[in-house]
Amino acid sequence: MGEADGGSESRVDGIPASEVPDGVTESEVEVLRAMQVPTQRIIAIGLVLWLVALVVTLVVPALHEGERSWWPWGCVAGFVLGSIGFLYVRRGRGNAHDAG
Repeated sequence: MGEADGGSESRVDGIPASEVPDGVTESEVEVLRAMQVPTQRIIAIGLVLWLVALVVTLVVPALHEGERSWWPWGCVAGFVLGSIGFLYVRRGRGNAHDAG
């Protein structure tokens, strides 16, 4: 397609006209929008789950002895990294400003 065919035109939905398959009309193309999710709530639930996992691994001796001695530290790492992510989203920096 050349310039005369509209090969460089951009449509409302951002798809170049040259990339629309033959036989597809403008009304048949659906515009997708970003889904709003409660990001802070999701992160908070994850933090609670990491704490529950930590308590379980510390209470049940079979889950923190021998080759599984690193499991509690994995829970601690998950909680610490999740806390950093929660603070980042809560402060609203960068792309996280629209999250939550």
